[in-house]
Amino acid sequence: MVLALGVSTLVALALTFDMVFPGLRETWQRHWARRRRVPEFSLDPGRERRAEQTARALLRSCVSDEEWAMYRELGLIRVWGKHPRTHAGGEYAYLIYPHKPIVAYEPTTGRLLGEHCVTFPDQTRPYGSSRLPDSDDVLAKWMALTGDERRLIGEANMHMPGRQIDPTQIVRDLWRLSRWERSRMREAAAELDVSSAAREA
Repeated sequence: MVLALGVSTLVALALTFDMVFPGLRETWQRHWARRRRVPEFSLDPGRERRAEQTARALLRSCVSDEEWAMYRELGLIRVWGKHPRTHAGGEYAYLIYPHKPIVAYEPTTGRLLGEHCVTFPDQTRPYGSSRLPDSDDVLAKWMALTGDERRLIGEANMHMPGRQIDPTQIVRDLWRLSRWERSRMREAAAELDVSSAAREA
C-alpha cells in the first residue's frame, strides 16, 4: 500500500514537472533576453566633474588669453558685437554666462539691451541630457556668436532685460568687468615699464 502510494506520488510529480517546466523555462529565457537588451550603466559620481575639466580645457584652447582669464576670474566672457545696426546703430557687446541667456548691452552707457535665450543640449551617448557642462555651454555660445552672430541672434528667443537674470547682478558684473580690465591695464603698463628699464640698463 505504501509502495503504491509512493509510486503514484512520483508519477504525479513527474507529470506536474513536465507540464510546468516548459513554462518556467520560457519565462526565465524571456527575463534574461530583456536584461541583455537593456544596457546597464554603473553610477559614476565623478563623471560630471571630469566632463567639466575636459570642457574647461577645450574652452581654454579656443578663446583668447584675455577671454579665458575673464571666464576663469569672473565666470563670464564678453564678446563684442560686429553688426552695429542690430542694436540701434551704437557699439554693443554680449555677456556670456553658463546656462543663462546671452545679455546684450551698450558698453559706453551700461544700458541693457536684451536677453537672448539659446540652448545647446548634450547629445553625448549614452549619458546625453538637456544640460552641457558649464564650460561647454559657454564655448557653444561663444562659437555661435563669433562664427555667425546674425544667425544666432535671429534664432534666439529675445526678451527684455530682467526676464531671467536680475539686472542688478548684470550691473554688478559690468562693474566687476571694468575693474578687472583696469587692473589688467595697470599690470600691463607696469610690465612694460620694467621691460623698458631692463632694456635701457
